[in-house]
Amino acid sequence: MFDLITSKDSNVKNDVLSGITVALALVPEAVAFAFVAGVEPMIGLYAAFMMGLITSAIGGRPGMISGATGAMAVVMVALVAQHGVQYLFAAVILAGLLQIMCGIFKLGKFIRLVPYPVMLGFVNGLAIVIFLAQLGQFKVTNAAGELQWMEGTLLYWMLGLVALTMAIIYLLPKLTKAVPASLVAIVTVTLLVHGLDLEARTVIDFVRDLLPADQRDSATLAGELPSFAIPMVPFTWETFMIILPTSVILCLVGLIESLLTLSLIDEMTDTRGRGNKECVGQGVANTVNGFFGGMGGCAMIGQSMININSGGRGRLSGITAAVVLLGFILFAAPLIEMIPLAALVGVMFVVVIATFEWASFRIIRGVNKEDAFVLFLVTGVTVIADLAIAVVVGVIVSALVFAWKHARHIEAKSHIDNDGWKVYELDGPLFFGSVSHFKDLFDIANDPSDVVIDFKDSRIWDSSGIDALDTLADKYEEQGKKLHIRHISDECRSLLRKADKFVEINVVEDPRYRVATDKLA
Repeated sequence: MFDLITSKDSNVKNDVLSGITVALALVPEAVAFAFVAGVEPMIGLYAAFMMGLITSAIGGRPGMISGATGAMAVVMVALVAQHGVQYLFAAVILAGLLQIMCGIFKLGKFIRLVPYPVMLGFVNGLAIVIFLAQLGQFKVTNAAGELQWMEGTLLYWMLGLVALTMAIIYLLPKLTKAVPASLVAIVTVTLLVHGLDLEARTVIDFVRDLLPADQRDSATLAGELPSFAIPMVPFTWETFMIILPTSVILCLVGLIESLLTLSLIDEMTDTRGRGNKECVGQGVANTVNGFFGGMGGCAMIGQSMININSGGRGRLSGITAAVVLLGFILFAAPLIEMIPLAALVGVMFVVVIATFEWASFRIIRGVNKEDAFVLFLVTGVTVIADLAIAVVVGVIVSALVFAWKHARHIEAKSHIDNDGWKVYELDGPLFFGSVSHFKDLFDIANDPSDVVIDFKDSRIWDSSGIDALDTLADKYEEQGKKLHIRHISDECRSLLRKADKFVEINVVEDPRYRVATDKLA
């Protein structure tokens, strides 16, 4: 709906300015998710710093922002309530080690097999979740200590400042893209509120509302450097069994959200991240979190969209966001505490608009009913339950639909064209399950000297399909016959070892899709 992508390429200025913008947006999110998990605000801020710094430095997706997230916070609540925060630190360490193992065993590639309707449902569901989360900023604590919706002048100023923030973000890029519009909007609204002494809630007001009444007067975001400490838990089998279920869920939720966010950024920037490397980066970051008093986390789609929309493309953007966030904690807490919530809410509303896949409404009218059902199912489960459950449900339903519709795997229609060439028109996916049948479709010995394999109605999904095509090309070459391969994606062509020289490129008609493979992960 809004074309907010300011640049396709990375440069130092854009990365630094975008990182500063992201750091401002990280503060209330980290604090809020810390309270969701039942831990102190500083534990959430430490997690945002360490996750952002480490994953940006060694992860597989430059430009993606990680930090404390709601999806992982809700998993931690029961463990913290029953056993305390030290057990949480131990669970986060174990979750990080499991994520590292997922990367070492190259499991990140399987995110490429998540069907497109599931991806759309994930994006739309998270956009709705981000929107609903911002509505909490429109509530205040009354005299009885209960939260209620804003009223009167406070509400009007909140709505007006949110609208002003969104207008600046939308209109400024039409005048200049020298600085991120989100950063300009936050600074402008902050100066306006305090310069004119407007009635508006700030970040510190939000923190006070989350604290018990006797702690509100001393509320602050100031802190110290995180320090190393081994979690104070018994090193016994009983402890391991207590933290194992939570760690496994944290591992899966973190990787699913991170790798799906990676895929989304891939599509937005027309680049490719490395899923297995991101698994290791997330794992190292979570392991360090457990030893330095952080609650752990994963990729944050909202902050990642802010970064991409602000021009952040390189690793420097995430590193800058983490370092600036730490600088806020150590030296500039009073400045962050005075930022109006309306400015941050306005930024997140723009993120919602930019993240939601509005084209899905048009797609629904064109796709089959099964894909539309999966899209709505994943969106609904993401909003009602959580991301991990939604993706698992979506993948299972999609797999069942696929098995039902593609029991025949892959077929080919053949004919002789006007030049005397034999044309094989493939129909169906080429992947590990259909490779055997694919090889039987061709009459290599009796085919003419020129043979065309047309993938216009087919897709190559994994490395097994790539190998099958390479093997087929080798057999035709041994027979002294020339092969012509049409309508495969750039990624497929780059993975071919023997058949790449037979590919005919058509920029207009060739499809674009990803392949599940270790070579590019």
